[in-house]
Amino acid sequence: MILFPAVDILDGEAVRLLYGDREKKTVYGKPLEMALKWQSEGAEFLHLVDLNGAFDYSKANFGILKEIAASVKIKTQMGGGVRTIKDVEDRLNLGITRVILGTAAYENPAFVKECAKEFPGRVVCGIDCKDGFVAVKGWVEKTKKTGLDLAKEIKDAGIDTVIYTDISRDGAMTGVNAEGCKRLQDETGLNVVASGGVNGYDDIKTLKAAELYGAILGRALYNGTINLQDALKI
Repeated sequence: MILFPAVDILDGEAVRLLYGDREKKTVYGKPLEMALKWQSEGAEFLHLVDLNGAFDYSKANFGILKEIAASVKIKTQMGGGVRTIKDVEDRLNLGITRVILGTAAYENPAFVKECAKEFPGRVVCGIDCKDGFVAVKGWVEKTKKTGLDLAKEIKDAGIDTVIYTDISRDGAMTGVNAEGCKRLQDETGLNVVASGGVNGYDDIKTLKAAELYGAILGRALYNGTINLQDALKI
């Protein structure tokens, strides 16, 4: 199982949001400093989120993202504000290893299929759910489609990896939705990265026992509840 330390970027700062609400943020310093910190502690893959891109379709953080990609020697994946083929290309050209499709994965299945064909292995999809239903546009809008239904569509489009976020747990440190992640992986055959609510080592052990592809570490890592080196040993 791959552990992905998260670096969420809003207005040039490394932050954590509670329930995805930009007004409920905690600032943890500079994004590059955080990226280098997690690399120095043994991370092999970083999860970068451009929150300005997600909320406002802004490229305000591109300079920071390019600097991170150029400075670290490990793999990076990033999402936020990806709507077109050019958006994917722009992010790959920054030096990012793979790009995450979020809202676009729900709104435009043909685009997902095009990305899978154009950039094999370099595009993954985010499935963000609230009460079991997909939420889009920076988690502001809840749709009527279930996460499982969207996952099946993504698999059919040719994507092999998804990041599943339970919004009700994100940033709340209430425990990960391991059951939901495992069900998604078992019923679709996708590689599932669990995101939202990873609160301690027991969560990591549970996800590993469920044979999940990966897990994103956020607030618990920043608050010191989880030590990355100890987590990697698990």
